Amino acid sequence: MVLKGILPALVTPFNEKGDIDFKRLGEVVESQLKAGVHGFVPMGSTGEYYAMTPEERVDALRCVKDVVGTRGALIAGTNGGSTREVIRHTEAAAKLGYKTVLLPPPYYCLPSQEELLGHYHAVLDAVDVDVVLYNFPLRAGVEISYDVMDALADNPRVLGIKESSGNLIRAIEINKRYAGRLELSCGSDDQALDFFLWGATSWICGPANCLAAPVMKFYNAFTAGDLATAQKVMKAMYPVMTNLEAGKFVQKVKYGCELLGLQCGETRRPLMGLTAAERAEFETVFKAAHA
Repeated sequence: MVLKGILPALVTPFNEKGDIDFKRLGEVVESQLKAGVHGFVPMGSTGEYYAMTPEERVDALRCVKDVVGTRGALIAGTNGGSTREVIRHTEAAAKLGYKTVLLPPPYYCLPSQEELLGHYHAVLDAVDVDVVLYNFPLRAGVEISYDVMDALADNPRVLGIKESSGNLIRAIEINKRYAGRLELSCGSDDQALDFFLWGATSWICGPANCLAAPVMKFYNAFTAGDLATAQKVMKAMYPVMTNLEAGKFVQKVKYGCELLGLQCGETRRPLMGLTAAERAEFETVFKAAHA
């Protein structure tokens, strides 16, 4: 698999009872395929995997795979709080036919870099899948160091890294150190143009759930060499990105889907819904990005 193009980190719609709404999940997927996205990453943090049972996670992965078929690349989020748990989630994804998984460090336990490297080796040894590393220290509590990447960069089953630290200098350094060995995927949405200028080949993008059209317009302009248009589109999206990063990210992405006519329901507690003021503020910048 080559990490290329726009890969939405999928939301998970819930119905009025709080259960996964598979019909609506299929509708979200179809709307993004219609916009031209290149694949999907279900069961990432935008998908609220941390609030689901193992059975729900499997059911969501199955639904996405059944809907997408061969129409796009698929990367399953299989993270958990321990190596054993991650291996079980990864085995379940592999049984469904997922050949690639997205793996940040296990949450909460704060492994050392030596322990983190051992974790990745254990997953790779246990399950025959390819791995995309995911650096998001704000959520994981630890960063994937260059030492860990040095040790994994020449493993053909470690494809690349989604970089979400918000540190553009780190993204530049990753491309400098590992070009041709690890692919760089944008995970800092407000820095997407900079990431692509510095060698990113893909954007694993939570906002694409509700911004698929402008995100694809940006990507198509950039890959065509039309940097002026790419910059113009990114400028229009930038207020949405900064609004999302200000807090209640998943709630706002789901509300953006609602504004497009895609009902995704509420987030699972402890995440609470948007206030009327937050909805109004987000709607203003959201509509401007689609103008």
